[in-house]
Amino acid sequence: MSVDVHVIETSSLGDRSYLATDGQVAVVVDPQRDVDRVLSLAGRLGVRVTHVVETHLHNDYVSGGLELARLTGAHYGLAAADEAPFPHLPLSGGDVVEVSPALRLRALATPGHTFHHLSYALESGGAAEGVFTGGSLLFGTTGRTDLLGDEHAATLAREQHASVRRLADLLPDGAAIWPTHGFGSFCSATQASGDDSTIERERQVNPALRLAAGAFVTQTLAGLDAYPAYYAHMGALNLRGPEPVDLRLPAPITPDELRGRLEAGEWVVDLRHRTAYARAHLAGTVSLGLDGPMATWLGWLIDRGAPLILIGETPGQVAAARRELVRIGVDRVTAAATGTPQGLATDPAQVRSLPTATFAGLAAALAGDVPAGLPAPDVILDVRLGNEWRGSHIDGAVHVPLPELAARAGDVPAGAVWVHCGSGYRATAAASLLARAGREVVLVNDAFAGAASAGLPMAA
Repeated sequence: MSVDVHVIETSSLGDRSYLATDGQVAVVVDPQRDVDRVLSLAGRLGVRVTHVVETHLHNDYVSGGLELARLTGAHYGLAAADEAPFPHLPLSGGDVVEVSPALRLRALATPGHTFHHLSYALESGGAAEGVFTGGSLLFGTTGRTDLLGDEHAATLAREQHASVRRLADLLPDGAAIWPTHGFGSFCSATQASGDDSTIERERQVNPALRLAAGAFVTQTLAGLDAYPAYYAHMGALNLRGPEPVDLRLPAPITPDELRGRLEAGEWVVDLRHRTAYARAHLAGTVSLGLDGPMATWLGWLIDRGAPLILIGETPGQVAAARRELVRIGVDRVTAAATGTPQGLATDPAQVRSLPTATFAGLAAALAGDVPAGLPAPDVILDVRLGNEWRGSHIDGAVHVPLPELAARAGDVPAGAVWVHCGSGYRATAAASLLARAGREVVLVNDAFAGAASAGLPMAA
């Protein structure tokens, strides 16, 4: 009997969950909070979920493991050392989870991303076919080691190095690697490479398998950058046991009520694409389109527990945003509205536009040839993260990373602000925050990779 592994992708958070099955029963690894996706997959495959396991207490999302176990009656396995207060199957390195005669998981202690991290070798027919590595061995990199505090980062980096080497020693070269993180997740130490991998490939490309321990620790710590503020709440929430997910649509709000909430300074997030937002939006709204990692940036920017209103073109957009947000524990969506900005406005003056430009336009403006209808740039604001800025930036630009913008608005000099990021997504969010604060702003909606060729002076 063969064993199949199915991927459940959460691309917006850069994570993967897995369902492994022998065709009759299944084990689920690291499920996200919206477990209806897992149940739907199991139903399509005609299999019964009998086991759910976690590689670690996740810092970047709310786990659906406890709820999935409740709904299916499955055994719920996680590290014994985490001492979770709810019923579970405590696991330690060396323990074997017998899912079926054809499918079993062998727990392997792989500390590094967290202190009690486990990986699970999938064994079938007496051989290891692959390993679920969580935040340990990723594609071309490893999980970051500073999420439990900077004071532990070096110790955990050294343990991460040893753990990855232990996996490489224990598993055959052809064993597949099934990581949870590394597809854009901030849990990855550096950007992962590729869409699949094996132990053999990682021997060739992974720093943990190519560098000595000291060099790996130095490189890992040097590459770490900021991570979302909401991570501080995820581990504790997962340890005490998350509440069942609620995916119901928020209550509708009238245009008059919406305007009152905006005037009160509440967070009203526009879910449309940034180009639609730039053309027309309600004054005071914040742009975080569903085409990008909306939940990550919103969870990073908003105060935990603050009231939140979503507006989109359709109820489907609001429903999709609701699903994204519950994955990071943002449950307090107090209201929602759908329609066009014109239809949601109480008077035409409430509808605004956002001036846009390219990097070529910015270069022309700096040379004195300001594009028609735009103010001359008094300030070039770069809202990328620290490592991006240190890699390369426009000479003379002001650097305030997007997550710090609200607290550091006073660091942005007076005058017309031309704001950019790496692609335009974060810059649109920043521009909307600045406009909300009364600043004159131009959005550079362009790819930073083309800034130098557009004629802008660069510095590093």
